[in-house]
Amino acid sequence: MSLTDDITTTPGSAIPGPATPYQGDIARYWDHEARPVNLRLGDVDGLYHHHYGIGEIDQAAIGDPADSEREKKVIAELHRLESAQADVLLDHLGDIRAEHTLLDAGCGRGGSMVMAHQRFGCRVEGLTLSTQQADFGNKRAAELGIGEFVRSRVANMLDMPLESGSVAGSWNNESSMYVDLHDLFAEHSRVLAVGGRYVTITGCWNPKYGQPSKWVSQINAHFECNIHSRREYLRAMADNRLVPQAVIDLTPDTLPYWELRNTTSLVTGIEEAFIESYKDGSFQYVLIAADRV
Repeated sequence: MSLTDDITTTPGSAIPGPATPYQGDIARYWDHEARPVNLRLGDVDGLYHHHYGIGEIDQAAIGDPADSEREKKVIAELHRLESAQADVLLDHLGDIRAEHTLLDAGCGRGGSMVMAHQRFGCRVEGLTLSTQQADFGNKRAAELGIGEFVRSRVANMLDMPLESGSVAGSWNNESSMYVDLHDLFAEHSRVLAVGGRYVTITGCWNPKYGQPSKWVSQINAHFECNIHSRREYLRAMADNRLVPQAVIDLTPDTLPYWELRNTTSLVTGIEEAFIESYKDGSFQYVLIAADRV
C-alpha cells in the first residue's frame, strides 16, 4: 500500500489537532501562496523548496549581464543555492539508513523530503498546515515514483500524528518561526528515538543587538510570523532533552543568495530587509543540530 493511499485532503479542510485562529490564518496564507520565486526556481529540476540558499555565486554559470539568457541562468543559480542549503541540513542528520523514518515539520511543497529520500532511501513524513502544499508534495512524489516513501500530511507540528520514538531524524527548515519553540521541541523530543537527531536552519534575531530590529519587524509582518532569538532556540532545546551538537552561523553564506535575488524579476519587496539586517548583525541565519537524550 502507498503511504498516500489513506490521504484525503480537500481545499478548506479542517486542520487536525488543536489549532488556533493564528494557525488557520497561516494555513490560508500558504494555501493561496504562489510566488514566482518559489515556483519558477522549483521548475528548474522539479524540486520545490520554501527556503533560501547558501554558498558562493558561480559567476561563470550566470554569465554576462548583457546575456539575453541571464535571467534564466540566475534563476537556475538561485535554485542551486537553495538545494545546497537543503544538502547542508541533510549532512547534519547523522547516520540515517533505509529502514529509518525522517520527519520534515513544515514541509512546504516537499523538495527537501525528496532530497532526503534520494540520499538515504528511507521513508520521509512531512507535515504542513496547508492543504495546497500537501497535495502538491504528494502529487510530485507520485510523479517521481516515490509516493510509497514520501508523504505530506495536513497536520499541526505541535500535535504530530506520529508514534513516540518512531523517528530517527527530524527537522524544521525555516518553519519554526510560526510556533512556540517549547511546544515545538517537546513534540520533536517525543517523536524522536533516543539518540535521534534534530536539525533546524532558521533566521533568528541576534540577542547581542538588544531587541528585534526594524528589519526583523518587517520580515515578521511580510511572512505573518514571529522570529525568535538564537537564545530562545537553545533554551527551549535544553528544556526538552535536545542537546546541541553543532551551532553554525550561516549568515555570510546566505548573503550572496539575497544579493543575487535582489537583481532579478523575482523580487518580493522583502529583500532589502534581509540584506540590511544580515549586514548590521541584527539578524542571523543559523543551523542548530541537536541529539535527543
